[in-house]
Amino acid sequence: MRVYATYNVKGGVGKTSAAVNLAYLASREGSTLLWDLDPQAAATFLFRIRPRVKGGSKALVRGARPLDAAIKGTDFDKLDLLPADFTYRRMDLVLDAAKKPTRQIARLLTPLAREYDTVFLDCPPSMSLASENVLNAADTLIVPLIPTTLCTRTLDQLTGFVGAFDGRRPAIVAFFSMVDRRKRLHRDIVEHLPEERSDVATAAVPALSLIEQMAVRRAPLPAYAPRSTAAQCYRDLWKEISASGGEALK
Repeated sequence: MRVYATYNVKGGVGKTSAAVNLAYLASREGSTLLWDLDPQAAATFLFRIRPRVKGGSKALVRGARPLDAAIKGTDFDKLDLLPADFTYRRMDLVLDAAKKPTRQIARLLTPLAREYDTVFLDCPPSMSLASENVLNAADTLIVPLIPTTLCTRTLDQLTGFVGAFDGRRPAIVAFFSMVDRRKRLHRDIVEHLPEERSDVATAAVPALSLIEQMAVRRAPLPAYAPRSTAAQCYRDLWKEISASGGEALK
């Protein structure tokens, strides 16, 4: 079982769109689970599932409710969802009370290796105890970046956070999200940064209204617009990420 986490310290960068669309594409190749760890529950909403887990984060972390008992099927074959719950906003407090507070998510996922080929974790934008759990659980962090002057700083912050992490370190694969090629700055950064950094994918996702329609259609983009340019961008991104096997992209 391979575990991916869509993660960024900033919000509003296309993290959930990436998690939903990449998880859908992964499910075309094998059984896939998406765990919506964000209390805002955007991924849960997109799959038309109620954002509630009986007993909340406390029941999951303490083992009172098995993880597989909280998993819901989606409208798509081989793609399941572990919904968000508003109590996830206090997950740091629950994790801090555990015996191994930075390894609980990894522990909870371990039994699922018999059922799933791929797991995606859609993470809230923060650096926290929950984030450390994600670092321990994930094989690869998928990091969406809007191509602006501050994007390199954001990526440097994350790589520094991972580099200083005392434990199992996931690979990092960043990609450009919400790209507007009418803007010279966007074009320049998208062209040059992948040449300078091996952790930045060459595939990029444009800023298109079709992607924003995910919230209206409540479905993955490749499911309702499979022939679109945007869907092809996500397929290219998934091909690049999955082929890397957690190693440097180039």
